[in-house]
Amino acid sequence: MSNAAAADHDFPRPPETFTDHDGRTVTIEAYDGDIDPLVEMYADFGPDSRSQGVPPRTEADIRDWLPNLVEDGLNVVVWHEEQAVGHAVLVPYQDTSELAIFVHPDYQHGGIGSQLIRVLLGYGQENGLDRVWLSVSNTNHVARALYESVGFETIAKERVEMEMERAL
Repeated sequence: MSNAAAADHDFPRPPETFTDHDGRTVTIEAYDGDIDPLVEMYADFGPDSRSQGVPPRTEADIRDWLPNLVEDGLNVVVWHEEQAVGHAVLVPYQDTSELAIFVHPDYQHGGIGSQLIRVLLGYGQENGLDRVWLSVSNTNHVARALYESVGFETIAKERVEMEMERAL
């Protein structure tokens, strides 16, 4: 899908409830609450679930990192049985918003990330955002495919990472 076609696409808005590929019913909701459920989720991330230094490794660093995301960005959280299992955010950055998305390792490969990013983009549309930008490791082929599937295009490619963006 080209950016022009994707820009016309109306993404779903939170709240959104669906069943993932593993049969788990989850709900994606807009979020501006307490960081504790997110700290608990991020504390479970191992080294293979981190990229470009995020999420931070220690609970103290996670607690330092999260308030800016929750206070400054548009956040959506995936809930399964009252546990946060995914988090995505659009943070204001110059004349655009930077996208970050995380799914708990036990919930990856179930389609949650795909729906999470769509709901986040819908939330951004609903809140009047015009463009979204992100940086991704060149070797993170799964994430790159996800971003391309919702209309992101590469705007810069460095040795280690690439930048992608799309209009909303």
